[in-house]
Amino acid sequence: MPSSEGSKEATVSGQGTVRLPRREDASRVAELYHQLGYRVSRREVLRRLEEIEQNEHHVGFVAESSHGEIVGFVHAYLRLLIESGLRAEVGGLIVDEEYRRTGIGRLLMETAEQWARDRGCWAVHLRSNVVREGARVFYEKIGYTVIKKQQVFQKVL
Repeated sequence: MPSSEGSKEATVSGQGTVRLPRREDASRVAELYHQLGYRVSRREVLRRLEEIEQNEHHVGFVAESSHGEIVGFVHAYLRLLIESGLRAEVGGLIVDEEYRRTGIGRLLMETAEQWARDRGCWAVHLRSNVVREGARVFYEKIGYTVIKKQQVFQKVL
């Protein structure tokens, strides 16, 4: 859906392909979010994917299995801070439970990292809930380190 610049399809040892999302992927992306406990509808996912498509500072990628099933999704966006400059932030990474530990998550992250490099980012940051121990192990395995612990605050508008 977003600009295809810097987002050529990538494959991992026969496991599948990473590509930009299409409208028809919205239902499956919603199902993937449900696996992590987020209740988001197909309609909401579709609307947000369309918003991402229109925003050059955001990108989404889906991982498609060799059988054509959507088995993963990553959302990344640019973040410019006065104190640290331009970096990318991963807004979400999800790999279907049946496809974890197959290289799909690594491929999605490598694709997001290349997107960030292509835009001049010096780093990629992400946040992961402390209860997701498997996610922490995965991120450390692919080269990420914990740089701080913090509280997250929200005010509903």
